[in-house]
Amino acid sequence: MIGKFAVVPGVFVAGIVWATALTGTPKVHAQDQQTPTQPSQTQQQPDNQQSSSQEASPEETSSRRRVKPRDYDKWTFNAGGGASLTNGTTTIFARGGGGIAAAGVTRNYSKYFGFRLDGQFDNLPLRNSALILAQAPGGNDHVYSVMLDPVFNIPATKVWSGYVLIGPSYFHRSGKLDSSQALPGAACNPFWVWWGGCYAGSLRLDGKFLRSSQDEFGENFGGGIARKIRPKVEIYGEFRYLHGSRNRITTDLRPITIGVRW
Repeated sequence: MIGKFAVVPGVFVAGIVWATALTGTPKVHAQDQQTPTQPSQTQQQPDNQQSSSQEASPEETSSRRRVKPRDYDKWTFNAGGGASLTNGTTTIFARGGGGIAAAGVTRNYSKYFGFRLDGQFDNLPLRNSALILAQAPGGNDHVYSVMLDPVFNIPATKVWSGYVLIGPSYFHRSGKLDSSQALPGAACNPFWVWWGGCYAGSLRLDGKFLRSSQDEFGENFGGGIARKIRPKVEIYGEFRYLHGSRNRITTDLRPITIGVRW
């Protein structure tokens, strides 16, 4: 009887150990299933960091923004012709209406401001009264001008615009008389002074007073209006005042020009 009871506790203890082993096995499996998930989370962290590092910086975003196109041309060119009116002392010896030819280029820094360089030829027909003073049957006179001006543009509409310019100028006035009955060393009259053929109040002794060649410096100012006829082409009308002087000899012109800008 006692032996039977002794076997029972042993069987009971063995059963408990066996049950404990069975119940412990799922825990081990649960831990084994949880541990692989930890590396997967750690692997996701670099991916998140990499995606965040690939996000565009503010500088890259701004550089990718669309650049606003210029509403003006960086370089423009002009060419035209017309006639000049004379002014000052020039009016006494040359009549107005002489033809002109002009061309230029403008470097624009904005829609409203630029620098313009012009070259111009002006014909100065001598008056009959001037030829009488020169004792000459005929002759010619003309002016070459170079002008560098700041130009201020005034857009009025999409079609019409205006502009104002002012700046320094260089003038080369030259001419030639067909012949003259004046004698070298004779006293100079006002025409010879303006012509540039005098030396110390008398005509040059070398007889080279038939030709005139003078360099003068001065200024110019004026303005004009322009009308667009094509997206890149305009016609313009311009009026300027030109003044040059050297050794009290002056040249004054008022050219009127009609031309094309592109």
